[in-house]
Amino acid sequence: MRKLLQISLLLLTTAWGAYAQSQGISGKVTSSDDNTGLPGVTVTVKGSTQGTLTDASGNYRLTVGNNATLVFSFIGFTSVEEPVNNRSVIDVQLKTDVRNLNEVVVTGYGQQIKRDLTGNIAKVRASDIQDQPVTTFDQALQGKAAGVQINSGSGKLGQGIQVRVRGQSSVSASNQPLYVVDGTPVTTDNLSFNSASTNPLADINPQDIESVDILKDASAGAIYGARAANGVVLITTKRGKAGRTNITFGAQYGSSKPTNKLQFLNTDQYVKFYNQAAANSDRIEGLDQSDPDSYTSYMKGFYETQGLGTYGTPTQASTNWGDLAYQDAPYQQYDINLNGGNEKTTFYMSGQLLDQKGILVGNALQRYSGRLNLDHKVSDRLRVGFNTGLTRTFNQRISADNQFDNPMQMVALPPMTPATDPNTGLPVGTPPGDLSIPVYYNPLINIGNAYFNTTVYRNISNVYGQLQIIKGLSFRTEFGLDVLNQQEELYYNSKTQRNFSAPQGIGQNRYVRVENYTTNNFFTYNTLFGRSQLDLTVGMSYQQSQQKTNFTEGRDFPSDAYRQIASAARKTDGSSTQTDYRFLSYFARANYKFSDRYLLGLSARVDGSSRFGKNSRYGFFPAVSAGWVLSEENFLKNNRTISFLKLRSSYGQTGNAEIQNFPQLGLFTGDASYGTLPGQRPSQLANPDLKWETTNQFDIGVDFGILNNRINGEIDYYNKQTSGLLLSVNVPGTTGFATQFRNVGSLENKGFEFVINSENLTGAFRWTTSFNAAINQNKITNLQSQIIEGGINAMSRAVEGQPLGVFFTQEYAGVDPANGDALWYKNTTNADGTLDRTTTNTYSQAQRVVVGSPLPKWTGGITNTFSYKGITLNVLFNGVFGNKINFYGVGRYSSANGRFEDNQTVNQLAAWTSTNTVTNVPEARLFYNNGAQSSSRFILDGSFVRLRTVTLSYNLPKTLISKAKLTNVRLFVTGQNLLTFTSYAGWDPEVNADYIVSNIAQGYDFYTAPQARTITGGINIGF
Repeated sequence: MRKLLQISLLLLTTAWGAYAQSQGISGKVTSSDDNTGLPGVTVTVKGSTQGTLTDASGNYRLTVGNNATLVFSFIGFTSVEEPVNNRSVIDVQLKTDVRNLNEVVVTGYGQQIKRDLTGNIAKVRASDIQDQPVTTFDQALQGKAAGVQINSGSGKLGQGIQVRVRGQSSVSASNQPLYVVDGTPVTTDNLSFNSASTNPLADINPQDIESVDILKDASAGAIYGARAANGVVLITTKRGKAGRTNITFGAQYGSSKPTNKLQFLNTDQYVKFYNQAAANSDRIEGLDQSDPDSYTSYMKGFYETQGLGTYGTPTQASTNWGDLAYQDAPYQQYDINLNGGNEKTTFYMSGQLLDQKGILVGNALQRYSGRLNLDHKVSDRLRVGFNTGLTRTFNQRISADNQFDNPMQMVALPPMTPATDPNTGLPVGTPPGDLSIPVYYNPLINIGNAYFNTTVYRNISNVYGQLQIIKGLSFRTEFGLDVLNQQEELYYNSKTQRNFSAPQGIGQNRYVRVENYTTNNFFTYNTLFGRSQLDLTVGMSYQQSQQKTNFTEGRDFPSDAYRQIASAARKTDGSSTQTDYRFLSYFARANYKFSDRYLLGLSARVDGSSRFGKNSRYGFFPAVSAGWVLSEENFLKNNRTISFLKLRSSYGQTGNAEIQNFPQLGLFTGDASYGTLPGQRPSQLANPDLKWETTNQFDIGVDFGILNNRINGEIDYYNKQTSGLLLSVNVPGTTGFATQFRNVGSLENKGFEFVINSENLTGAFRWTTSFNAAINQNKITNLQSQIIEGGINAMSRAVEGQPLGVFFTQEYAGVDPANGDALWYKNTTNADGTLDRTTTNTYSQAQRVVVGSPLPKWTGGITNTFSYKGITLNVLFNGVFGNKINFYGVGRYSSANGRFEDNQTVNQLAAWTSTNTVTNVPEARLFYNNGAQSSSRFILDGSFVRLRTVTLSYNLPKTLISKAKLTNVRLFVTGQNLLTFTSYAGWDPEVNADYIVSNIAQGYDFYTAPQARTITGGINIGF
């Protein structure tokens, strides 16, 4: 018994000694670049398999012996060893080792380092978009991400912008990506009653954005399932950092001008040109030019009436109507932000005032925004926080491109017509003046007599809580809201009566409220065992959106002093509508890494939506991806040239649910069916089997780094096959309906993407280059023999075997040198099956053929950054190549060799004459359609290279500013759209006429405003 007691005491003493020699260690691992916490850092005990990983904030906790040594390792950083030496808190800062591979990329419901990615995600940093003179952040992304094409469409402020990720994936549904701000999918639909769409992204302050991550392939996007076929744009706003409170104030001022002004005829040229056009028409009809009924006599009278009786000879002064469309366009912006906190609570606060005038008269935009992001550590296990962004945007808009009061259409007015009526001192054409002058409406009348204002109040907020349940396992719950209130007020007084049926004015008011709520609840688990690392995410998401709209209209006001509809004599229109949709989703993702070289990713999402039929309410969207880091293998590990090499591939399925609400239901419409009695009628045929468009995407790529990653990049090939296109198709008349929504047809996008980053020079003078390019081929593979037409004169088509929106029209063959007639190719099929390419001057004999595509063959961008002792020069070029632009909307009037009285572009001076027989411009013939018909004559090359941005900045030396107790002072000058290299004959090759643009009708120019050339100077001061 005594011996047993001695043994027991010995064992107890040994155990107690071992316990006494072990202790709990905690700390935080940060980056030396910006002192932010690093998630996923491996913390191991040297010489053992014991270890852990840092959490999302870079914190870790581990129990080890007093004599142990901790090893901190993270791909892209130099490993650090720290002896414990009886310490209970060990904080470590890791220094960057291999460039770019340490970058944290947001993946949706989580994040990864770029080195471990098996999907394709393009990241745009805050520094890439800060201080750019743009109203929406998506404009600042142009040329910065491979495979992401951005077309601003117009120089109007706040206008809808087209963003395409790896091509066009739908014929009738939206092709815009899904936008997610801090975990909340936000409203991006056009809410305007005007045919020219607005851009809801204008309500987001670009200065608040920390990063933009664009999920491009199925592996990256499948976590968003039915809404990821067009890509996903994840926007992360800035967070506070522990430490002293930092205050930054920024101010910038500048102005804008149009990038290009199209030249039209002056009075001398106009009179000579139309004298010849009239004489040619007289010749054709055998009229004597002195005949009062001749075309020549008509034009002489036209010169006098349109010149108010004072401009009858070609020596008189000209009005440059094109110049009058533009105004001085000052730009000013003020920003302030505060960030700081302690280990418990961090905060970020910001405010912005932006005031910008557009280049077109009457166009302006003001934005006031504020943001507060707060994070609080309740305990070692629980974190809570919220983000809230409030914005008021006021947009003074102008009419759509196709309306006569669009300022750009002033170029059509004859140059001898003065801008101001000398009898009244008012813009010519203003009542009570002669309303037959000018020949078309004068948009200058609108100034002070009309307005079209859109006011938006926006609240995008998110609140979260994150609980660490056990080591490696945490639960996060989020609730986000996006509340958008938009009011549009349109008013035209009696002086604008030429444009409306209401001689005493018209007023319209439309109010839209969108309440968009989202909740995300998900678990994450990460663990390290042996040489393996596993990260798991599983959760659910629910989104509910409701849109309510009210509209009212009044006509005829007692006087121009009244502008509210309550004062209108006639209340002529009014309506209210409501529409809703809901999504219920479940998602899961697993990322596995073995021995730092073998990577595997699995993800899946189940989406249910109110937009689809009861038989197809839910869809399943899986994806798988794999990667192999070859540079970790022995045969490359010590290679002096290749510092990093990774092969990756993915395959998965995503969907597109962005169509109108309720297309699956059998709908009824209530109205006055029997005189003034209420009634209802069926308006839509139900389809209980309607489901998502489905895109299957394959991606294979290689990531590489050369010379310690001084040269690094990516090469990808992708193939996207979209099936079950959502289309309105014809159905038998026996159903009582003409069409029904069905899943019909398929299309494909496939292409290559290239990214190369290089550090060309290092040291005191540094030069870096970032280059990206993308090739995309789009083709409709099946429409069940349907042909869907759109655009002006149905010149755009969706048809099997061709890219979406190809231009389909007669092929122009030039000018007959014998007589000046316009010629077209017949393109008919001969009896032997050959193609008849002979020419004809009879338009109806020419067959329509495909003459080009509005979709570019490839796009690219290149950024060069030079820095030396605080001075930095950043230069970005981007380009679009191989696309066509349809100039017919302008050309049939203003490049129509004198078809109407519209002023003509100067290139029409090259029209055929008996002494100028070698030309591509037919003979000018007044009121004759000699070549102004829709044809390939007006399908022009839209390729361009643009000097998108140039920024020169200087950071004042710390030794100088520290005396004023400042942390940094940065002076900068930025130029945007400074140069454009293009052969396009219109105003601007970056064009999409706002009143007509759709998935099918693209690349149209209809007196569309050019992009603005903007130069600003500014200062950022840090306290």
